[in-house]
Amino acid sequence: MQPRRVPRIRSVSLVAPCLAAIAVALSLGPAGLEAQGLKLAVGDVGLGIGPVPRIDGLRINFRDDDRFERVRGINATIWMPEDDARGHVTGLALGLPVTGAASIRGIALGAGVGVHEELRGIGVAPLGIGVGGQVQGIAVGGIGAGAGNSFHGIGVGGLGIGAGNDISGIAIGGVGVGAGNSLSGLAVSLGGVGAGSRITGVTVAGLGIGAGNHLKWVALAGLGVGAPRITGVAAALGVGGEAVEGVVLAPAYFRLEEGGRLRGVSVSAFNDVRGAQHGLVIGLLNIAEELHGVQIGVINIARNKDRFAVLPLLNYHP
Repeated sequence: MQPRRVPRIRSVSLVAPCLAAIAVALSLGPAGLEAQGLKLAVGDVGLGIGPVPRIDGLRINFRDDDRFERVRGINATIWMPEDDARGHVTGLALGLPVTGAASIRGIALGAGVGVHEELRGIGVAPLGIGVGGQVQGIAVGGIGAGAGNSFHGIGVGGLGIGAGNDISGIAIGGVGVGAGNSLSGLAVSLGGVGAGSRITGVTVAGLGIGAGNHLKWVALAGLGVGAPRITGVAAALGVGGEAVEGVVLAPAYFRLEEGGRLRGVSVSAFNDVRGAQHGLVIGLLNIAEELHGVQIGVINIARNKDRFAVLPLLNYHP
């Protein structure tokens, strides 16, 4: 019997176009390659080297500019995109060492990551992550992570986490966490946590916590907690507010602003209630402009009482 012949695979049809593309690119010279890049692909599927506008697969470029349109797959760059870059990456944006795009949906990984519009997915950068618009997902920046608009998800920054508008989810910042408008969820910082309007959820800070309008649920800080309106539990060396409902634990000083209202319990060395107290205060010195409850302490002063306005140990007024 004659040995069976194994058919040879003819790969000329695949190799020839690739060799032709390389030859054309080399014939263009450095200026031509820089102008349009090298695209080894069938349609848009394949490999792009240089400023190839569109690719589904792998694209490698030094720095993206306004010629960049989109990559579905992997976009690997050495440097941040130029200011007018408007390309979109779906898949992996890889920085060697830094990368960015107009929007990234998927994973952004590099020493530094910069996004003009939106990061949706996971971003990890030992130096930092900056997004001009919105973050949805997870962002971990060695120095910090920030969004010009909103941040929804989990953010971890060695120095801090910040958003120009809202933060919701979990935010952990070494020095600080800050939102221009509202912050909701869990926020933790060794330094301070602040929001221009509202903080809602559980907030823990080594130094201080402050909200421009309303602080709600649980706020625990080493030095101070303050907001015009406080609802829930506030604990720090000093606590201040105007409308306070809940429990205040302030070992040094609690101050209710003039014309304000306390509804609940305050435990502090000095309870300085310059408005109306409805509830219980416990401390060494307790002063209420208007008492409707109980004071327990060494000295208790209720300025709205006609008789026995100053009493030791306990004072009461309905």
